[in-house]
This record gives sequence, C-alpha cells and structure tokens, in this order.
Amino acid sequence: MAENEIIELADQPGLTKDAELNLEQAFIGKIWNVVRKTFKFQDEVLVREFIAHRGAVAVLALNENDEVLLIKQYRAPVNQYLFEMPAGLRDHDSEADLVAAKRELAEETDYQASDWSHLHSFYTTPGSSSEIIEIFLAKNLSKTQVEFERTGEEKGMVPIWVPFERVLEAVKTSKLKSPTLVVAVLSLAAQRNQNG
Repeated sequence: MAENEIIELADQPGLTKDAELNLEQAFIGKIWNVVRKTFKFQDEVLVREFIAHRGAVAVLALNENDEVLLIKQYRAPVNQYLFEMPAGLRDHDSEADLVAAKRELAEETDYQASDWSHLHSFYTTPGSSSEIIEIFLAKNLSKTQVEFERTGEEKGMVPIWVPFERVLEAVKTSKLKSPTLVVAVLSLAAQRNQNG
C-alpha cells in the first residue's frame, strides 16, 4: 500500500482458514475459555493465546427527558464500582443480538423498550480476546411486569437516570471508564453532531 493511496477505511478480513494450523483449548473457565491458535503468518508460524468469547450486547437506554439509564456494578478485575449501561453475554451462540439486548435490559434494570436500533459494534480488546459487543439504542421505556432477582455482582444494582449531557461530560473527562459506555455515548454524540 502506497503512502498516499486512497483506501476504504474499514476493518478487513484476516487470514484464510488454511493458514490456521491448530486451535486448542489452553484453559476452560467458568465464563470464557482461552484458546491457543497456531497459524501461518507471512513467512512464520506463530502461536497466540486469547480469550474465545461468544459475544456480548449492551443497551444505551434513553428516556423522554434525554436521560441515560445507568447501573453501578462492581468489577473485580479493576476493583471498582463502575457506572455502566445494561449489558451482558449472549446466553448461547445462536441467541440473536437484539434478543439478548432486550433480555439484559429487563434482567438488569426491570425496564423494557418498544423502540430499538443498532448503535455501534466494537471489539473490546482485539489483541487478547475475540469479544465483540453490539450496542443498541433503546427508547420508549416502561417497567417490566416482573422484577428480576439479581445475584453475584448484580445484587443490589439500582438503575439511575442521568442526563445525557452530564454522562457525555463525565466520559470526555475520563470520570467514567467503562469502555462500552464510552463507545456508546461518544457514538451517539457523534451521530447527533452529524445530524445537527
């Protein structure tokens, strides 16, 4: 590729299947597994280990007052309570992303929405995980008929409504660091800026 060559600015397919020499389980965990992949890359044989992830969803829920529905959840790896959006793993490989998003919104906040649109997709840490998160924008919210019982880190989570502009400012000043929330809020802000 030449320095000034005009290219399509989009992620592109990687190696073909025949470049993969071996894929094996290196570690089997409760939530995800680590795989060891051996593959041909240019003139070398490389081995890389990474988290094999089934994917996740997240929901940026906005009410009629342009407030964002947030939850405060404990995250053991960083030992902090993070303000986040409702989010979670797909329950199984064949679960549709929108179905999972609706389920997570209900399970984590006792809210449901009648207006859904896809907002953004991103890889969380492509150097060490295959996880992709599909973010949805949810509007026209109402309480669910059933309150869900929460366990583990979700126990005691209380949904709160925060004005979008306040959340955006907290993201821009790095007061909020949940990557999914950061991506969602900046994506929506960019859309609004583009649409005037």
